[in-house]
Amino acid sequence: MPHFGYAFQNYDKTKHVRASIREKDISHKHSREISVAIKGMSIEKAREFLENVIARKEAVPYRRYNMEVAHRSNIRDGFFAGRFPEKAAGEFLKLLDNLESNAEYRGMDLDRLRIVSAAVHKGTKLQRFQPRAMGRSSPKYDTLVHVELVAQEARDKE
Repeated sequence: MPHFGYAFQNYDKTKHVRASIREKDISHKHSREISVAIKGMSIEKAREFLENVIARKEAVPYRRYNMEVAHRSNIRDGFFAGRFPEKAAGEFLKLLDNLESNAEYRGMDLDRLRIVSAAVHKGTKLQRFQPRAMGRSSPKYDTLVHVELVAQEARDKE
């Protein structure tokens, strides 16, 4: 079993709480855009945002991977290009549940928690083969994803 570290530096067990999911079959690009969107949000705002994404009421703004991405009218933060990555948003909701459980176990105030770090890393590459004509085949790669969230109690509630 491999040992996974965390990308977040200067972790303090008394101030921070963290959670991660490893080797998930979700899009790396969608995960990166969701993590940028929810960083700095409270747990309840992030949960509401992800539920709206799954219900297709609010789009995730695509800042980096936005080539040929349609413009949406229901995007916050002044961006135009956006999508509704439902599968990745569902995995992020599970991760938020895990983060909330970890914070509750540590005795932290859930209303004051803010996401201070959201990191996405590429994981293992799975190789499969796509059958082609004349008995040939072409390789097909699927990259798994690691996602890490770190939250901290904010000084004042917004």
